[in-house]
Amino acid sequence: MKLTPLDILHHVFRKRFWGYDPGEVDAFLELVRNEYEAAIRENHQLKEELQRVSAELASLKEKEEILKDTMITVQKVREEIEQNARKEAEIILAEAKMKAQEIVNTAQLRSIEIFDEIKELRRQKIKLVQELKSILTTHLKLLEVDEEPEGTNIEERIEFISRKGEES
Repeated sequence: MKLTPLDILHHVFRKRFWGYDPGEVDAFLELVRNEYEAAIRENHQLKEELQRVSAELASLKEKEEILKDTMITVQKVREEIEQNARKEAEIILAEAKMKAQEIVNTAQLRSIEIFDEIKELRRQKIKLVQELKSILTTHLKLLEVDEEPEGTNIEERIEFISRKGEES
C-alpha cells in the first residue's frame, strides 16, 4: 500500500497514559507530510523532465540516423559523380585520340596524293620537254632540209632527214 501525504495527515495515534505529546506528534506529522508532498512533486517533475528528455533524445537519435543516411547517400552520389566524370573524361580523350588519328590519316593520304601529283607533273614536264625537243628537232631538220638544193627528189630528202636524226 502506498502512503500519501493525506494518509500521514489523517493518521491518528492511540493515546496512552503518559504517551506522546499530541501537539508535538501533530507538528512532526505536518512536517513529514510537507516533505513527502515536496518529494512527490519533485518526483513527478523529474518524471516529466525524463519523458521530455527521452522524447528529445529519441528525436535526436532519429535525426542522427537521417543525417547518417544522408551522409551515406551524399557519399555514394559523390562517388557516382566522380566515376561518371572519369568515364566521361576517358570517352572525351578516346574521341580526341580518334579525331587526332583521323586528322593524321587524312594528312598522310593528302600527302601521298600531293606526292603523286608532283610525280605526275614531273612526268608530264619530262614528256612535254621531250615533245618540245622532238618538235624543235623536227623543225630544225625541216629548216635544214630547206637549205638543200632544190633539185633533189623526195627520197633523197627523206634520207637526208633520217641521217640528220641519227646524228643528233
